[in-house]
Amino acid sequence: MRLASLRLWIPLSLLLGLGACGDADSTLANDDLAAGETGDNSSSDDDESSEPPLGSGGAKRDAGKASSSSRAPGAISDVEEEPPLATAVLSDAGVRPPSVVDPTVRAPAVVSPFVDATKDPFSTFGADVDTASYDYLRQSLQTYSRLPSPEYVRVEDYVNYFKYSYPVPAGDAAQPFSISLAAGAHPLGRSSTLLRVGIQAKAAPANEKKPANLVFLVDVSGSMSSPDKLPLVQKVLKEALNVLAPTDKVSIVSYASDTRVRLAPTAVSERGAITTAIDGLVAGGSTNGASGIELAYQQAAAGLLPGGINHVILCTDGDFNLGVTSNEALVSLIESKRATGVTLTALGFGHGNLNDAMMEKVSNAGNGSYSIVFSEDQAIAYANQRLFSTIVHIAKDMKLQVEFNPALVSAYRLVGYEDRAIADGDFRNDTVDGGEVGAEHRVTALYELVLTGQSAPSGAGIPALSSGEPSDVQREIATDELVRVKVRYKAVTATDADPASEVSQSLKPADLMQTPGVDFYWAAAVAAFAELLRVSPYVSAGELTKIEALIAAEGQPSDADRQEFKALVQQAKPLLGAL
Repeated sequence: MRLASLRLWIPLSLLLGLGACGDADSTLANDDLAAGETGDNSSSDDDESSEPPLGSGGAKRDAGKASSSSRAPGAISDVEEEPPLATAVLSDAGVRPPSVVDPTVRAPAVVSPFVDATKDPFSTFGADVDTASYDYLRQSLQTYSRLPSPEYVRVEDYVNYFKYSYPVPAGDAAQPFSISLAAGAHPLGRSSTLLRVGIQAKAAPANEKKPANLVFLVDVSGSMSSPDKLPLVQKVLKEALNVLAPTDKVSIVSYASDTRVRLAPTAVSERGAITTAIDGLVAGGSTNGASGIELAYQQAAAGLLPGGINHVILCTDGDFNLGVTSNEALVSLIESKRATGVTLTALGFGHGNLNDAMMEKVSNAGNGSYSIVFSEDQAIAYANQRLFSTIVHIAKDMKLQVEFNPALVSAYRLVGYEDRAIADGDFRNDTVDGGEVGAEHRVTALYELVLTGQSAPSGAGIPALSSGEPSDVQREIATDELVRVKVRYKAVTATDADPASEVSQSLKPADLMQTPGVDFYWAAAVAAFAELLRVSPYVSAGELTKIEALIAAEGQPSDADRQEFKALVQQAKPLLGAL
């Protein structure tokens, strides 16, 4: 599915019924204007108070395939004001797009419309297990009591943040993941049917832990001096030593106005030397990230462990203002290094300068993941709970293709994954990169289906039914199947020349469930909340009460992550005008 370009600007008052948001919007817009009045990004001080931050970039990988909408954030309470986030990447000429300097224009959020299944019955996308967008929600609400900007909300990050009770394959299973399909009436009472596609990766056997060669690439530019940046980087690095084996190797490369090797590949058993190098990191200077990446890969090559984990962990606020600064050039650089067998993860720190689009793109290009760290507790949790699960892969280049039966499904809409879309004809093109899935990770995708005889949503603000992407892909679904889900992936040891494996699973009309279960309801509620923040035309503030009911339903697991989400929903309510 490659959707036609649709652009839709939707006022906040239209979607959320907030007629009194103009003053707050004006205040925030003026803040953004102040941050974006100049296109100069070459300040030698790299001071957040004077240098305009690089933005997230509204241009997503497949932004032209979907509809977009825009709104002003909700009102800010009397707490510490959040630094303004820029919303676009500098052009090669150093000129900021009008959306940054014009206070009346907010960066759009891309939303996928419904697609006519009779014209395009295929939906294809790369697996994604990033959590950065949800981390950003937590930071925005917990630190600044503010809603995230719509363009920073990626629905899949929200849904995939939580654990679901999908069957876990045995450690010695030939297929390193399970596929779980479920469908039923939409839990929010919509006329559509909701389809859930779940992928559960197996755990990495404890006795098969591979030796690790980690290179921490640390931004020590002036913008990293605040307490929520470099000090948290240092905390992550020190905590990581607790989960590494004594024989694993650690290197540290820093970059600012210059780049340097702070620690050559060193065994974790030499903890004192490593800790000294970590403590010696001090922020100052401007940001030459590209040369830092080059030097980090040199250290990775110096400590290369054939058959082991060779990984660069980029720790930055994302403000690259010297050297290679465009997202495209950085992606090309990372992709060229990926061929050496060294992967890359992006860890974002702080808020004001965070270049979300760049961080997501380079982590995807490096076959890694992207997360945001914004507190000491989170730094500890990331190092101890998520570090290895993000770099120990059980499958790579994973792509999913969902084929719908036009005789039974008249239209469909993939909820989220707007910038992970892949051309339908490239599903079996093994040179096209997919996504990497780590040990015990889950990938969840939700589709809204309009069954035959029903009508797709329409009305003010709703995009017209899309014809999707014309293609000559051969239809494979059986006449008695509602949908067929195909998953294509490579083993972690496969080379670029090795063919991918493919498995499939189907769902029939008789499989539609009356009560799909609490996990199904939870995923639906989380996705709806994320779309509400993204200002999707398919959700309204009136559904917030239903969202609350679903996440509070009897039988819902009460783990810490779900309890935190419930608290975040309550914190967001007054900002959404939903009290």
